[in-house]
Amino acid sequence: MVADQSGEIPSSTAGSSEVGHTHADLSGGWLRPAVFGAMDGLVTNIALVAGVGGAGGDRHMLVLSGTAGLIAGAFSMALGEYVSVDTQNNSVRSEVRKERGEMVRDPDGERAELAGMYQEDGMTPDTACRAAEEIHQDTDRALRTHVVHELGVDPDEQPSPWTAAISSFCCFAVGALLPLLPFLLGVQSLLLGLTAGAAGLFVSGAVVARFTTRPWWWNGTRQLLFGALAAGATYLVGGLIGVSPA
Repeated sequence: MVADQSGEIPSSTAGSSEVGHTHADLSGGWLRPAVFGAMDGLVTNIALVAGVGGAGGDRHMLVLSGTAGLIAGAFSMALGEYVSVDTQNNSVRSEVRKERGEMVRDPDGERAELAGMYQEDGMTPDTACRAAEEIHQDTDRALRTHVVHELGVDPDEQPSPWTAAISSFCCFAVGALLPLLPFLLGVQSLLLGLTAGAAGLFVSGAVVARFTTRPWWWNGTRQLLFGALAAGATYLVGGLIGVSPA
C-alpha cells in the first residue's frame, strides 16, 4: 500500500480488502456430481428407451425399464459418489498424517523444502527462507501450507461425501425422468420420448456452460451428440435382438 502526502492510505485502497468476489465450486462438492448425475441420467435412460423401443417394446415395457433404470442408476450414482469422495478424503487425511510426521522428524528439512517451493514460485532465496521460517512458527499453518503445495488440495476444504451423493442421486433421477415422462403421461410415440430426452440434453449442456468458458450452444450441441451416439447404438442393438414373443 502507498500512503498519500497526509500519511493516510487512499480510501479506494483501504477498502480493497472489503471488496470480494466469488468463484464457482471447483472442489468437487456439488457441481461435479450434479452435472455428472444429470448427464448420466439423461444419456442412460435415452439409450435405454431407444434400445427397448428399437426392440419393439410397447409403452408398458418402456415405462417399466425406464423406471427401473432411473431407480437403479440413481442409487448406483449416489453410492459411487459417496464411496469415491469418502475414499479421496481419507487419502488426503492419510497424506496429512504422513506430512505431520515428517515435520516432527525433520523440521529443518521441511522448512528448507518449503523455502525451495517458494523459490520455484518466484521468490528470492532470502525472502523464501524468511517466509518459510515465519510459516513454520505455527505447526498447523505450516502443515496446511505443505499439503496445499505438495498435494494441490486444501485439507480444511474437502468435499462432503453426503453432498456429492445427494446431488448425484437427485440430478440423475431428474435427468432420467425426462425421456420417460411422455410415456408416463400416456404417450405411445418412441420419437416423442427421445425428443424430450434430446431437449433435456441440450438444455442441461447449455446450462452447464455457465460454469465454463464455452458458448452455451456449443456445450448443448456436444451433449446432444453424445446422447444421440448412445441412443443410436442401443437402438441398433435393440433392433437386432428384438422382443421375444410371449
